[in-house]
Amino acid sequence: MKKVNLAQRMKYHFDNIMSKGSFTPIILVFVISIIAVLIISLAIYLTNSIPIDPNVQIQGLKEKDNYTFLDIVWITVLRTLDGGVIAEDPVDFSFLFFMFLSTIGGIFVLSLLIGIISTGVLTKLTDLRKGKSFVVESNHTVILGWSFQVFQIISELVIANENQPKACIAILAEKDKVEMEDEIKIKVGNTKNTKVICRTGNPIDLRDLEIINLHEAKSIIVMAPDTAEPDSNVIKTILAITNNPHRKSLPDTYHIVAEIRHPRNVPIAEIAGGNEVQLVVFDYLISRITAQTCRQPGLSVVFTELLDFSGDEIYFQEEPKLVGKTFVEALFAFETSLIIGIRKKDGRILLKPPMNTRIEPGDKIIAISEDDDTIILSGLTEYNIDPGAIRKSPKIVPAKPESTLILGWNRRAPLIINELDNYVWPGSKIMIVADNKGVEQELTEKCAGLKHQTVTFLFGDTTNRKILDELNIENYDHIIVLSQTDLQDVQATDARTLSTLLHLRDIATRKQHTFSIVSEMLDDRNRELAEITHTDDFIVSVKIDSLMLSQISENKELKTVFELLFSAGGPAIYIKPAEYYVELGRPVNFYTVLESARQQNQIAIGYKLHKAKPRYEGGVLSHGVMVNPVKSNQLFFSEGDKIIVLSDEDQIG
Repeated sequence: MKKVNLAQRMKYHFDNIMSKGSFTPIILVFVISIIAVLIISLAIYLTNSIPIDPNVQIQGLKEKDNYTFLDIVWITVLRTLDGGVIAEDPVDFSFLFFMFLSTIGGIFVLSLLIGIISTGVLTKLTDLRKGKSFVVESNHTVILGWSFQVFQIISELVIANENQPKACIAILAEKDKVEMEDEIKIKVGNTKNTKVICRTGNPIDLRDLEIINLHEAKSIIVMAPDTAEPDSNVIKTILAITNNPHRKSLPDTYHIVAEIRHPRNVPIAEIAGGNEVQLVVFDYLISRITAQTCRQPGLSVVFTELLDFSGDEIYFQEEPKLVGKTFVEALFAFETSLIIGIRKKDGRILLKPPMNTRIEPGDKIIAISEDDDTIILSGLTEYNIDPGAIRKSPKIVPAKPESTLILGWNRRAPLIINELDNYVWPGSKIMIVADNKGVEQELTEKCAGLKHQTVTFLFGDTTNRKILDELNIENYDHIIVLSQTDLQDVQATDARTLSTLLHLRDIATRKQHTFSIVSEMLDDRNRELAEITHTDDFIVSVKIDSLMLSQISENKELKTVFELLFSAGGPAIYIKPAEYYVELGRPVNFYTVLESARQQNQIAIGYKLHKAKPRYEGGVLSHGVMVNPVKSNQLFFSEGDKIIVLSDEDQIG
């Protein structure tokens, strides 16, 4: 075996010292400099090389006959730091030789120090670029993970934080810090008073999580990454937060909002997060909204209005002046806000409670309003309600089976079919057209318990015009176009959807037939492109999911409200003919509409005008939809106009 010699051992230790960062080499150079100065000073002192001449003064010392050792050290230090000083020294060979050595050594030492410091600064800048520095913010929103949904979430949080003086969003993802910042700057733009901080790290790594200071965060959003198994990463991230050895001390808890793509992973995610996590189940959310919207064109615009921060949202607020009042009294007590429920002091959420429910101390009203500071009592006692204009909806609704055409197939399709079964009449039919070979097996396994519908499957390409022509689409009440999400390219997926929509509208034009179409768009930018197809409604699935995550991150109790709104069997939003509430062509205010809906045990929350041209409201096509109108404004409803209500069940066919 080869022996390690002294030179190799010294080199080994030297390499270890130099690899420990900038501080250690600087200390080493400083020590070497001190030793060199002491050696040269000692040599001068022992050889008595300084000329003693009362008529000659050496720069740096007072004139005297003898110099102490400390005096010599000071002379040497001056020559080391400033080589120009040697020009003023007396001409003495031995003295100048030692001073020359100290000057050469000083040049070497200073050059080495400059190099080490320069390298250290560059290394620090590189580390900062890597996004590894600690975030000292508190009461901030943390986003863990990265996907193209993050831009929508940031945009919504920026709007939500407009009335916050020092708002901050901190992002931790396995992506270069500068790349994240550049993409946010391009796709989000001006973040106003909200500071966005990006850090590079793995959300399931405990050490990387410490960088983002999530223990001081007001809320944590866990994004599902764009991978084959996104839910496994989400669950690991939840575990990394809740089982962190440096976690918050109980009873303090985290406010975690996590996105789960597949319903089968919900139980394990709930075990991992306990009561600290609010799960947004992507597939459940989209399937429920799609099922409701396909039967009521315009409903997705209402949902988007309630979910984003740019228009009217749902807020919780305690109002002491309403204590002892009934819910119906609270319903008419606001001019620019709409009351839809009560949050009891024990935490129960009552959405559209009985009208005679009393508001007790500690209760909060649940309101639709432009902002939390716009929920203001009007103080009005007269509402100018026109009793003569109030109409009643038909008592008997004829049973009518419905036919639905589903074009395309993805993992949410079985959920949509099962959800539709909760709304349609017995005898309804569904036709599925897709080029997926496993559809029939999935229908057998996941849709075997249908009570009101029968399902038929046709294998075919939904972009093939010949197949679409043979379907006789004018015979269907509802058409749903699903995104083929097994494709990896989002734009290619949306392109197929757009192609199908263009064919459908051309067929409708040729046959002079009007019908509603609901379609999925993965990228919200394609909504504007899809508008040329005149589609009655759109479900931008990823956007709605992002909006839900943003809302619940601001108030975790909103999850219960949304679950009630989007589930069959409870209070839900319906769009019904205006003539079921007020006389058409007669001027009325919204208080009159509100009273008419109240008499039918419903809450009117807005309207949809049939002749209104599509326009953008806060970046969303409104299609004549108005949520939370000013109640005293005069309105004229005509045939085809609708009233948007919150009702226990759909009583109108």
